[in-house]
Amino acid sequence: MTAPASVLGVHISLDHAFSKQAADEIELVAGLGVAGDCHKGAQVRHRSRVAADPTQPNLRQVHLMHAELFDELQPDFDIKAGDLGENITTRGVDLLSLPTGTTLKIGATALVSLTGLRNPCQQIEAFRPGLLKRVAYKNADGHLVRKAGVMGVVVLGGVVRPGDSIDVSLPPQPHVALERV
Repeated sequence: MTAPASVLGVHISLDHAFSKQAADEIELVAGLGVAGDCHKGAQVRHRSRVAADPTQPNLRQVHLMHAELFDELQPDFDIKAGDLGENITTRGVDLLSLPTGTTLKIGATALVSLTGLRNPCQQIEAFRPGLLKRVAYKNADGHLVRKAGVMGVVVLGGVVRPGDSIDVSLPPQPHVALERV
């Protein structure tokens, strides 16, 4: 029997540092993201995307990472929750297999709609040499596999804490696989 999906940790960063600091709780704000986080906003906040077009909608308001990735990377890489810049570290939900538009009810009220896959970048390689090849690689069929978590937008706000439950609701068929955002 598998454990129910839950929040392992929550993280925030006021500046554009690669890793985020652990917090006792974070507040998700509808249409904006994580209160106090540098990526909060209705328009893009990631520096490369702001440089390209600052009026783009922010489809990366919340970054969720599955703790199972950290387990998989052991013992080669000592990675802990928040190290890869995620706001919410989960356990017990296969984030990467969920379709676009999946909603995650987190805690009592927060609702996040998944928009896509995080695109791993050179910052991951700078953080731990060799890590990029483990979180972004081509499979046997030649397709690029991205394992650095998923991105979402906040539909309903609320406070999220470690230990909170996560309820997954799939969108109507046909499902569309998550792509890079």
